[in-house]
Amino acid sequence: MVAQFLRLKLTLLANTLRRSVWQVIGLAVALLYAFGVVAFLVATAIAGGGRDPVVTGHAITIAGALAVLAWWVVPVFAFGVDQTLDPQRFTTFAIPRRTLLAGLAVAGLVSVPGVATALTAAGVSFAWWREPWLIPAALLGSALGVAACIIGSRAITTALAPLLESRRYREVLAAFAIVPIVLIGPAIGWISEEIGAVSSETTGDSVTVTADGSVLGAVVARFGELVAWTPLGAAWSLPVAVHDGAWGAVAARLAISLATLAVLWLIWDRSLAKALVTPAVGGGKGARSKGLGWFARFPDTPMGAVAARCATYWIRDPRYSAGISIIFLMPVILWLPAQSAENLGILLLAGPIVAWVLGFSVSNEIGYDYTAFALHVATGVDGRADRWGRVLPVLYLGTPLVVIVVLVAAALSGQWGVLPAVLGVCLGTLGLTLGVSSVSSARLVYPVPKPGESPLKSPQGAAMATMVAQMLAMLVVAALSVPVVGLGIWALTSANQLVGWITLLVGIAEAVLFLVVGVRIGARIYDRRGPELLQQVQGFP
Repeated sequence: MVAQFLRLKLTLLANTLRRSVWQVIGLAVALLYAFGVVAFLVATAIAGGGRDPVVTGHAITIAGALAVLAWWVVPVFAFGVDQTLDPQRFTTFAIPRRTLLAGLAVAGLVSVPGVATALTAAGVSFAWWREPWLIPAALLGSALGVAACIIGSRAITTALAPLLESRRYREVLAAFAIVPIVLIGPAIGWISEEIGAVSSETTGDSVTVTADGSVLGAVVARFGELVAWTPLGAAWSLPVAVHDGAWGAVAARLAISLATLAVLWLIWDRSLAKALVTPAVGGGKGARSKGLGWFARFPDTPMGAVAARCATYWIRDPRYSAGISIIFLMPVILWLPAQSAENLGILLLAGPIVAWVLGFSVSNEIGYDYTAFALHVATGVDGRADRWGRVLPVLYLGTPLVVIVVLVAAALSGQWGVLPAVLGVCLGTLGLTLGVSSVSSARLVYPVPKPGESPLKSPQGAAMATMVAQMLAMLVVAALSVPVVGLGIWALTSANQLVGWITLLVGIAEAVLFLVVGVRIGARIYDRRGPELLQQVQGFP
């Protein structure tokens, strides 16, 4: 029966490829890329094993743990990527559940990520070629690691299926999917500090990685030993423990690996049993709503309707809420550099950055509307109502947020004397960027993730258009913000209170001026290009 599942998966894949030549080309490119990555990783591991197999073993442990984590987490945010063998399709076949689980687990390897993971896991096991008696332990650990990847991925997605069917949960998950990516920078900074700490321990006063990599090897060993005792990395660390002759650690890590697989298998079994009897229904509680929401809070005018819809986007659309999550993470992102440089004044940059992000968020709102923009054209919404309707929610919600961020940054840094200057720069940046965005969103429209898609998705052919449009808008913002930013820098460097208050007044005046002018210019462009804009967004791939 397991072979039948495998044959069925291959047949479905072949039928999919027959329908479109582009599917074949895409699969060929994906396979070439995957095999290239596999070859690079295996070659690197084998070369590293020739120099220092123990350090390489710790590095493999860390990399393997990251692979397991990716297999567990990524499908949650890209739910439905591989549903060619949806378990609910076998409900009427009376297949024993254990057989179904085994067949689905083996079939899970028949994909580009599955093949690449299996080949890489097998290949890096030969990093122990200088001590061949360790290769069987490495192959056993790799097999357990790959099993944890496949079974864990299936178990988590099956268990979360009822939640993922709910629109509200999908929106929340999609919004927070961006958080780990944003924290990559602070994580790298923290790891760098750890490298410095280990270097100080090993060399006394040197913080430079030596030519033979001893300091880096010590850091890898430290993290490798830590990860080896987790369910993510226990299996991958078996050959290192065998090499060290730590048979107690071998038994403990093998037990952790087997217990992890057993728990994941049990979760998958129970979740699948429930799903086969009571399949999830789309919509769920997240689809229900009460009242008119923002439409009850804005005036009953075309401008108010556009503003209410845009405000609803900020709360309900993960493509917008992902940006909000970045804003709230800004103090965390800046805290580590500020601590490393021992200069908490760096936190004051949070205000201008948040103001720019909020103002730039409407620079392609027509692109985010996608086909919903047809409602604006069909009902005859004029440019003034459309432009102001998109700007007002950002002003109402963003202005207090920017002020709060500036106050928090001033409190953490203890630099209350520069508060007027920083507020002036922030408010000027917010109004100026909103004005420029009102023009660019009516003139420079580029493809973005469609409604319902992951905010992390990059539409085909959008890279160049996105880069050109955003670069032009940012250059205009940078040029127009020179007066208020110049005054702000003068106030910060001279500690002159009068210059700080002048910066605040100039920032407010500049915000009002450029916002009004930008909205008027954008409205004229919108009135002239409305049907053309609709045709453009409908033609996005």
